Amino acid sequence: MRFTTLNGCLKPCAWVVFFLCGFVVNTKVATADPVLTLGEAIAQTLEKNPQLYQYRFTEAALSAQRQTSALRPAISLSLDVENFAGSGDTQGLSAAETTVALSSVIEMGNKRQARLSLADARLNRAGWEQQAATLDVLGELTASFIEGMAAQANILLAQESLSLAQTVLATARERSALGATSEAEVMRAQAAVVRAEVRLDYLTEALERQKVLLARFWGETRPSFSQFEGSLFEFGFSDSFEQLYDRVQNSPAIQVFASEARIKDAEVTLARANGRSDLAWSLGIRRIEEVDDTAFTAGLSIPLFSNNRNKAEVQSALASRNAVDYAQEDMLLRLRARLFEAYSLRNQSIAAIEKTQAIAIPALEDALQLTQRAYEEGRYGYLDLIAAQEELLATKQALIDTATSALISQAFIERLSSEALSD
Repeated sequence: MRFTTLNGCLKPCAWVVFFLCGFVVNTKVATADPVLTLGEAIAQTLEKNPQLYQYRFTEAALSAQRQTSALRPAISLSLDVENFAGSGDTQGLSAAETTVALSSVIEMGNKRQARLSLADARLNRAGWEQQAATLDVLGELTASFIEGMAAQANILLAQESLSLAQTVLATARERSALGATSEAEVMRAQAAVVRAEVRLDYLTEALERQKVLLARFWGETRPSFSQFEGSLFEFGFSDSFEQLYDRVQNSPAIQVFASEARIKDAEVTLARANGRSDLAWSLGIRRIEEVDDTAFTAGLSIPLFSNNRNKAEVQSALASRNAVDYAQEDMLLRLRARLFEAYSLRNQSIAAIEKTQAIAIPALEDALQLTQRAYEEGRYGYLDLIAAQEELLATKQALIDTATSALISQAFIERLSSEALSD
């Protein structure tokens, strides 16, 4: 994925376009309240996120430093007066010698180009750091959005749980009125309704907290939306692990190290260039009052043994350069392990979801219907019905949790590889 700037604003490309077009338009929330899609959240984050905004100032500062690096040595104007206000023949200004001269240095070793190369390398690194930071922020945003969708799904499940508890309470009361069950069973059913109501209230507040957590990405303190629009059960298709890892090796996170290596190379070049002594020159004109005459002056100077003085700086730059290679290798190893963990977890979660949706939930729903009918007819007891309900609800809860885990793993893979998984 690449991000370019236009009038100071980040513009998303392939990875973001995937979310804008394919990830969160599969399910419509049945509400007239304002809804939020992931694409809208991404657009607002790219425009207003403070963490991303600060890179504009970083780029401006580095550009200014480059302009400074491009400057050639300054030319100095000097005025020297000798042999005046003394004694004897040098009293007053009669024997004064006045020299006006221009002086500067001639940089040796192509120092100016070395400074420019270092400034360009720093600008390049800043660009990759901006892209890596953007991916990090969007990855966190996506995970937060998925948690919001999971919170909504949990509320729907809690509403289903409350409805089942209310149905059981109504049935228990009917059976108690007929003398077919004890009053204690009715009380237990009432307690189950209260527990379901408490959980529903908790999840409703949890959803509000999730909205606030998400809105902070674009600097909003009071969310202007009320619902998340999206699907927890759309995953697309994934390339092989090796293909994904190939993308990781060219991701902004790794390119930051490549840019750092270029910076260290430029620092080594500059350190070696600084070891070349600059040639200082001066050119002027001298007025000699004593003989009423003028003469030109010229001078050249060069430091001696400067190469020996600069050896330590060159060695330090070389050591820093070599350290970058090992840091990059270590980063690749860690990213490969984290990528495989997310890749394996996603595949495992999707397989579990498919089996649960196709086999477990339909079977448990049928079992609950049979148990409910048997309870109403007096053939099964209260505990049998509660067990059937809890087993179905627990399986649906596990389905939501597994889908959330799969989507967060998918978002993490896309964050590492900088590309969306294929549809």
